[in-house]
Amino acid sequence: MEAVVVDIGSKLLKAGPAVPDQAPALIIPNQMKRIPEDGSMNDSSPFEDIIVEPVVRSFIKDWDAMEDLLHHILYTGLGWEIGNEGQILFTDPLCTPKAAREQLVQLMFETFNISGFYASEQAVLSLYSVGRISGCTVDIGHGKIDIAPVIEGAVQHIASRRFEIGGIDLTKLLAEELGKSNPLVNIKMSDVEKIKEQFSCCADDELAYEKIKRSCQTEQHTLPDGQVITIGRERYTVGEALFQPSILGLEAHGIVEQLVRCISTVSSDNHRQLLENTVLCGGTASMTGFEERFHKEAGLCSSAIRPALIKPPEYMPENLTNYSAWVGGAILAKVVFPQNQHVTKGDYDENGPSVVHRKCF
Repeated sequence: MEAVVVDIGSKLLKAGPAVPDQAPALIIPNQMKRIPEDGSMNDSSPFEDIIVEPVVRSFIKDWDAMEDLLHHILYTGLGWEIGNEGQILFTDPLCTPKAAREQLVQLMFETFNISGFYASEQAVLSLYSVGRISGCTVDIGHGKIDIAPVIEGAVQHIASRRFEIGGIDLTKLLAEELGKSNPLVNIKMSDVEKIKEQFSCCADDELAYEKIKRSCQTEQHTLPDGQVITIGRERYTVGEALFQPSILGLEAHGIVEQLVRCISTVSSDNHRQLLENTVLCGGTASMTGFEERFHKEAGLCSSAIRPALIKPPEYMPENLTNYSAWVGGAILAKVVFPQNQHVTKGDYDENGPSVVHRKCF
């Protein structure tokens, strides 16, 4: 039985057998709806609108809900059988607390009775997905932005940066902007999220954005409830916020300059290797025009060495940006489990949850 790879994001959970040249078998939303114990759902149910989010800003916050979600994924979605559980590899977000790593390995051995466990940092895995062991990842997820330099398969934690902004904040920004231009329309946040995914894009540069702000073609969009809204410059504001964080009310540099500043704290001997092997990942990074704008901003940055983006190999699945850490995990699983580099049940029974730090990180 193939090992299973699980990548738990703030918005989506990606899971599937470790087959590196295929997309994850399951990509499902993390949001869950709480229902009464008898399973009834009627119009008067007080549970109807109680949404549970197990993951907030990339970290697991509701472990009971996560246990339920993993049970559904592994047994219903991927066909595991109780009493015949396999091996599993998890991707690990930047800055994950040690206690959370221990809680995850404890959950998997004591509740799910797995035969083997491994975890690896998302930045390293995203580089593996494009055939690199050194470089820098710029991961723009739903709940955070991580910039992580990696040298010879090791994240340089002192130089890494995590920003508590992500796709969810861009959705809120779009909701505010659409509210200004469509004051009589009440737009659900779930609809704003879909509008963002369909329409948001990046201007060619800051000057182009200023022109768009003054004059921009608009188009009408019909919401699921039949209301009609007008969309114009708002679609560009979403992308521009990544290069001008002041739009979000933040006093911070744009994403390319943040990348350069992170790498400037690493030994100068590694600057070229890191900047010239930059990988974009996370769903927001697939926004129309983002990669082109990133290239343009890279040519204007303060570094003598310009950041250069690595293209994924042609044999890799489409939309690799959206699940590069999962693909890297599938590649790694083909090595660590056959070579017995993982945490075994015996390791766990002998050493307890703290064994995860020695064996995986």
